[in-house]
Amino acid sequence: MSTGTLCTLALEPEGYPYGSFVTVAFDAGNPIFLISGLAEHTRNLERDARASLLVAESGAADPLANGRVTLLGPCRRVDEDGGSARAAFLTAHPNSAYYADFSDFAFWKLSVNAIRYIGGYGRMSWISQEDWRAAEPDPLATSAAGIVAHMNADHGDALVLYCTTFSRATDITAAKMTGVDRYGFEMSATTPDGPRPVRVAFATPVSTPEQVRAELVAMVKHARSVSSSPH
Repeated sequence: MSTGTLCTLALEPEGYPYGSFVTVAFDAGNPIFLISGLAEHTRNLERDARASLLVAESGAADPLANGRVTLLGPCRRVDEDGGSARAAFLTAHPNSAYYADFSDFAFWKLSVNAIRYIGGYGRMSWISQEDWRAAEPDPLATSAAGIVAHMNADHGDALVLYCTTFSRATDITAAKMTGVDRYGFEMSATTPDGPRPVRVAFATPVSTPEQVRAELVAMVKHARSVSSSPH
């Protein structure tokens, strides 16, 4: 994620949450910002370091079905040259190099001490700092959109089979894939009562589009054999 909503505590009216759209990078799991001393959120942080950052996925037709995470902790200015924070931010946002050394700009770091994750409807939890520090980017992040588009365009019948075979959803007339990661995939199933979110796990974690394809082929073969078996 390269953008998010930074929330600080306002000076005026005092104490109210103040949300700002910002660009962000990450250094050892901590959000890094390059912000101006003229910005309202910077003035807020200089008075009270407490802050949070919301970053969210995009792509699903229903925005609330997307994943998002809120990171909470103190946000403070880093040392003069920025160090690793500077390197992380300029790598993520190379166009910012032209104003990074302006006198009114500085690098700030939010030191994460609490994490709230929401993965869509019905999937939410607080995450420990240890798990957050150990987390790694999903290996399918760059290819997920292509996989989802292909499945929805060419394999709608298979998606219905996945729902009926590998979930408790019933009376499904159609389904669309909404996301995929190393552990499984998500769908929105159409039922007489409206759309229903469905999550299906892979038998084993995957890391490449080829492995996703192999898993999906194996699963649809299994689903077809189950649906054709006499009861």
